[in-house]
Amino acid sequence: MNTKTLRTLEYNKIIDLLCEHATCASGRERCRKLKPSADLSGIRLAQQQTGDALTRIYQKGSISFSGTHNIGASLKRLEIGGVMGIEELLKTASLLEVAKRAKAYSRGVREEEQADSLHGLFADLEPLTPLLDEIRRFILSEDEIADDASSNLKNIRRSIKNINEKIRSQMNAMLNNTDTRNHLQDTVVTMRNGRYCLPVKAEAKGQVPGMIHDQSSTGSTLFIEPMAVVKLNNDLKELYLKEQDEIEAILANLSSQAAEHACELQNNYEILTELDFIFAKGSLAKKYNGTAPLFNTEQRIRIRKGRHPLLDSHMVVPIDIHLGDEFDLLIVTGPNTGGKTVSLKTVGLFTLMGQAGLHIPANDRSELSVFEEVYADIGDEQSIEQSLSTFSSHMTNIVSILENANQNSLVLFDELCAGTDPTEGAALAISILSKLHNYGIRTMATTHYSELKVFALSTSGVENASCEFSVETLSPTYRLLIGIPGKSNAFAISGKLGLPQEIIDDAKQRMSEQDESLEDLISDLEASRTSLEKERVAAEAYRRETETIKRKLQEKQERLDSQRDKIIRQANEDAHAILREAKEVADQTIKNFHKYGQANNHVKEMEQERGKLREKMNGLEKNMGLKQKEQAKNHRVPKNLRLGDSVKVLSMNLKGTVHTLPNEKGDLYVQMGILRSLVNIQDLVLLEDAPALGNKKKSTGAGKIKMSKSSSISAEINLIGKTTDEAIALLDKYLDDAYLAHMPSVRIVHGKGTGALRKAVHSHLKRLKYVESFRLGEFGEGDSGVTIAIFS
Repeated sequence: MNTKTLRTLEYNKIIDLLCEHATCASGRERCRKLKPSADLSGIRLAQQQTGDALTRIYQKGSISFSGTHNIGASLKRLEIGGVMGIEELLKTASLLEVAKRAKAYSRGVREEEQADSLHGLFADLEPLTPLLDEIRRFILSEDEIADDASSNLKNIRRSIKNINEKIRSQMNAMLNNTDTRNHLQDTVVTMRNGRYCLPVKAEAKGQVPGMIHDQSSTGSTLFIEPMAVVKLNNDLKELYLKEQDEIEAILANLSSQAAEHACELQNNYEILTELDFIFAKGSLAKKYNGTAPLFNTEQRIRIRKGRHPLLDSHMVVPIDIHLGDEFDLLIVTGPNTGGKTVSLKTVGLFTLMGQAGLHIPANDRSELSVFEEVYADIGDEQSIEQSLSTFSSHMTNIVSILENANQNSLVLFDELCAGTDPTEGAALAISILSKLHNYGIRTMATTHYSELKVFALSTSGVENASCEFSVETLSPTYRLLIGIPGKSNAFAISGKLGLPQEIIDDAKQRMSEQDESLEDLISDLEASRTSLEKERVAAEAYRRETETIKRKLQEKQERLDSQRDKIIRQANEDAHAILREAKEVADQTIKNFHKYGQANNHVKEMEQERGKLREKMNGLEKNMGLKQKEQAKNHRVPKNLRLGDSVKVLSMNLKGTVHTLPNEKGDLYVQMGILRSLVNIQDLVLLEDAPALGNKKKSTGAGKIKMSKSSSISAEINLIGKTTDEAIALLDKYLDDAYLAHMPSVRIVHGKGTGALRKAVHSHLKRLKYVESFRLGEFGEGDSGVTIAIFS
C-alpha cells in the first residue's frame, strides 16, 4: 500500500493504538512494521491468529511479555568464544522467565481448545529451566554474585571477611591509643585507593609511621596507611583480585552453558516477539469489540454495523455499507458534517486493517475483499510550497490515481472536483467516475453536486447513498442510507433558523425547473423510505408478537397434554386399586359364606356379615365421589393466602402451592408439580393439614426437589459478560436444575462477539448425555447470539 493512502486514512493512528497494547520493546517494533498485505492465505492466517489470541484473552486474561530482551549481539559473541557479562546473563534469564510464563499460560487453555493457530508457537518455546535456575542462583543482581556460586569464591570471601575484621581491630586499637589519637585530625578510619588509612595532622606525620596515600585540599591532613596494617591491606588487595578472577570463571561457565542453547534462546526471542505482536492485536480487538471479517476475491464489501475505531465508541453511530455486488460505484451525498467523510474513511480503513490481520469494529459476518492497492483523495490538499490551489492539488492526486488504478483497486474520493466552477466540476466528476465505472473499479465518492445524483439514478451499476439529516433538530443522524440520494435541505434549514419566507420563496423561483424536479423527486423518495421504514418496523413487531403467541400456545398445549397424561395415568392406577380391593372383598365374602354354610351357622350371623360388607361399600363410594362433590359445592373460599400455602384446585382435582398472590379479579398462579396454571381463588380450597408431621415424608425427597426447581428455574440463562470458565460453571448447574424440573428445552444467551463463548457452550453441551440436541437461534430468537438446548 502507498504511504500517502496509509496517512490519509489514518492507518498510522491505528498502529499507534496497537503499539500501546504491546508489552515489550521488540513487540512494539514488530507492531510498527505492520503493513496491509495482498496475500489472501497470509491475511486469513493473521486474522485467525488475532482471533485465537482474543479467545485466549477472554478465557485466561491478558499475558505480559515484558522482560523479552534482544540478546542477539550477546549470542553472536558467544559464537566466537566470548563471555557474557552479568547484565547480559540477567537479560538471558529474563527472556527465559518470559518463555516459562508463556508456556504456563498456554497450558491453562482447555485441551479441546488448544489446537489453534497459536498452539505451535507456544509449543516451540524452550524455557531451559536448568540454565535459568543456574543464572538466578549464581547472580543475585547486577552488582552481586552469590557466595555459593562456587566453593572457591565462598572461601575467598570468607578470607576477605576475616582480614577486614583484623584490619578494623588493628585500626580501632590505634584510635583508642591516646598517643596516636592526639596526632589525628579526626578519630575515624577512611579508605584511600582501596586501602584503610588514618587522617593524620601534617605536622605529626613522623609520629604515625606508615605510607602516605593522599592529603586534603588544604594540605593540613595526610591520609596515612599505618605500617601495622600494610601487609593486611596487601593481602586484602590480593584476595579482591582472586575474587574477581573467580567471578570471571563463574561468568565464563554460565556463558558456556548459554552457548550450548544459543539456537533455542534466539528462537525463544523471535517467538515471544511474535506472540507479543499477536496478543497486542487481540487486545486491540477486545478494546473496540472487533470481529474477524470474511474475505473474498470478488471485490465485494459488506460492512454490518461498522464503527470507525478512532471515534468515541459511546458516540459513534454504526453504519451498514455494501459495495461490489449490485453496483461497483457508490455516490454519497448529504449536508456538511453529516458523516460522509467518516463513512468513506471507514470503508478504506477497514480494508487496510483487515488486510493487515486486524479485527474490525463491526458485527460478525462482515465481508471485505483483498485489494492490491487502495487510493484515497480526502481532505485539504492545498500546497503552499508548490503554489497549487486546493483544486489543483486534488487534481494532481486524481491524475495519479487514474494512471495506476485497476480492477484490483479500491478508490475513494471525498468531494470530487470541488473548489472550482460547479457546472464544470460536476461534468468533470461524472467523466472521472464514468471511466472508473467502465473499468469495473470499486469506487466510493462523496459530493454536493446534484448532477451526480442524476448520474447515479440513470446509470446501471451506480448507486446513490445519503447521510440522513433531521430538519426538526437541524442536526445529522449519521445514518448512511444506501439507495436514497441526499438532499441539501438548505431552504428548510434557513427557514428554521429564521430567514424570511419571502427570501426563501424568491430563491425557489430562481431554481431551474430541472433542479426543482430533482429536489421534489428526492423528497418523495425520502418520504417513501420513511413510510416503508415505519411499515417494516410495525411488521417486525407484529411478527415478533405472533411468534410469542405461537410459542405460548405451544407451551400451553404441551402442559395440557402432560397434565392429561398424568390424570389418565392416575385414574388407571386408582381403578386398578379399586378392582384389587373389590376382588379381595369378594374373595373374603365368598370364604365367609362357605364357612357359615359348612358350620351350619345361623342366618342371623350371615345377615350381620352382609351388613358389614354394605357399610364398607358405602364408605368407599363416599370417599370416591360424594364427599368431593359436597366439598366442591359448599367449600369455603380461602382468604389471606400466602406464598407457599398448600391448596387444592377443585376443577382439576390437583394439589399445589400458591406461586403468586391474587390480583383484583382473584386470579393467581398455582404450581402443581411441573404445571404452573392461572386459576381463580373461587376454585381453590386451602389445605390446613398440609404441613402436618404425619405427612413429612411426602414433602421431602425427589418430588419436592422437582417441584422446587420447576417453580424457580427460568427458561433462559444469560452468560454475556462472563469469562468462559465462569460461564461453563453457571451453565452446568443451570442445566442440571432445568433437567430436574422436566423442562423440555432451555435458551442459552451467550452473545456473538468473537464466538469463543459460543464455542465453549457447544463443546460443553456435546458432553452432556441428557442433552438430546442443540441449535443456534433462528431469526427472532436471537440469531447466532443464542443457543437452544433440547433435553432427551
